[in-house]
Amino acid sequence: MTPNFSSLKPPTRGTPISRRGGQLVVPDNPIIPFIEGDGTGPDIWRASVRVFDAAVAKAYGGKRRIEWFEVLAGEKAKNATGEWLPNDTLEAVKAYKVAIKGPLTTPVGGGIRSLNVTLRQVLDLYACIRPIRYFAGTPAPVTHPERMNVVIFRENTEDVYAGIEFAKGTPQAERVIEFLAKEMGKRIAPDSGIGIKPMSETGTKRLMRMAVRYALAHHRKLVTIVHKGNIMKFTEGAFRDWSYEVAKAEFRDQIVTEEEVTAGASRDGKLVINDRIADSVFQQILTRTAEYDVFATPNLNGDYLSDACAAQVGGLGMAPGANIGDDMAFFEATHGTAPKYAGKDVINPGSLILSGVMMLNYLGWVEAGALIDTALEKTIAQKQVTYDLARQMKGAKELKTSEFADAIIKNM
Repeated sequence: MTPNFSSLKPPTRGTPISRRGGQLVVPDNPIIPFIEGDGTGPDIWRASVRVFDAAVAKAYGGKRRIEWFEVLAGEKAKNATGEWLPNDTLEAVKAYKVAIKGPLTTPVGGGIRSLNVTLRQVLDLYACIRPIRYFAGTPAPVTHPERMNVVIFRENTEDVYAGIEFAKGTPQAERVIEFLAKEMGKRIAPDSGIGIKPMSETGTKRLMRMAVRYALAHHRKLVTIVHKGNIMKFTEGAFRDWSYEVAKAEFRDQIVTEEEVTAGASRDGKLVINDRIADSVFQQILTRTAEYDVFATPNLNGDYLSDACAAQVGGLGMAPGANIGDDMAFFEATHGTAPKYAGKDVINPGSLILSGVMMLNYLGWVEAGALIDTALEKTIAQKQVTYDLARQMKGAKELKTSEFADAIIKNM
C-alpha cells in the first residue's frame, strides 16, 4: 500500500519491494527512493544512475528496470521544506525497503547532529557494511594493495555515536559530574564535557549474527571481533564476550574459535572466530593484510578501521557502503560532500557506483552488479579515470565524472 506523503509524489509506474516470511520480495520494476546528496552529490548521482540503468538493461535484456523515486534530505530538503530530514523521506524508506543516497551535509550548530547517524538510528539500520577490496590499476600507497579484501560489519546505532553528550558547564554536565562523584566515587574535572558510551548485548549480538551469516553465505574463512576490551572492559570487553556467545550459541556446528584451534580442534570446513585489540588490528591490517577477512566492530572502531582500510586501496572514492537492518537497507557513498567541487563534473563517482553494486546484489540482481564490477575494473585498467586517480597514474587519461560513467557503460 502506498503511504500518504505530505508533499512527495511516488512514481506512477513500478512496484514496491516487500517482505514475505522475512525474505525480500523484489519485483522486476522496483520503486527505489534515492537522495542525490549535497555538494558533489548531484554530479556523482547523475553519473551513477546511468551506470545502474545500463547494467540492469543489459543484464536482463530490458525485462527489468528500476523506477527511481527522489526523496529529500540535506540542503535540498532544507531549502524546499525547511527541514533537514523531512518525515516523508523516512516514510518512503520504510515503505519501499531499499534506498540509496549520495553524501549529505552535516549541519553545524543546533538541530540534527548528523543526518547519516539520524537515518541509521531512526530506521534502525544497525549494521554499517563496508566491503573493501582492490581494483587492479588503482593508485595505492602500499606495496601490495591486492592483499586487501575485507568486509567490515560496524555496529551502527550505539557506542559514542548514540549522541548522549553534555557540554562543559551546562547544568546537565554538572549534574552528571556531581552524581558520579557522590554516588560512584568517580572524580571528573569540573570543566569537562561529558559523553556516554552505551553498548548493549542486543545491539552487539544482532551485529555479530549478521557478520557470521554473511561470512558463511559467502564462504569466508574468518570473522575477527575488534575491540578495546583491555581498557573498556564493560563496554568493548562485553562486545567481545557477547560476540563469542552468539557465535557459539547459534552457529556451533559451523564455527570454531581460534582458541579452540590452538588447543587442537580442526578448522577444516569451519568458519574461524577470533578477536583482536583495536590498535593491534590497525597495525596488522598493514603488516598482515591478507590474514584478515570479515570484521565485526563497535561503532567508533569500525568508523576508523573502514577508512584506514579504504586508504590502502585508493581511498574513499573507491569505497562503497550500506546501512542495513532487519527490514530496510540504505546504500550510500562513503565520502564527504566536497562542496568546492560541486557542479564541476570532476569527482570520482566510484564509491556511489560500488554502493549501487551492493544494492543490486542485495536485490538478488547479481548479474547486473557483476557487469558494473567488471566494467569498472576494466576502465581503471585502461587508465581512463577521474582526476583524483589520474594525477597518480602515469599515462592516464583524465575524465570528467560523466565521461567516467560513459567509459564504464561502454566497457560492459
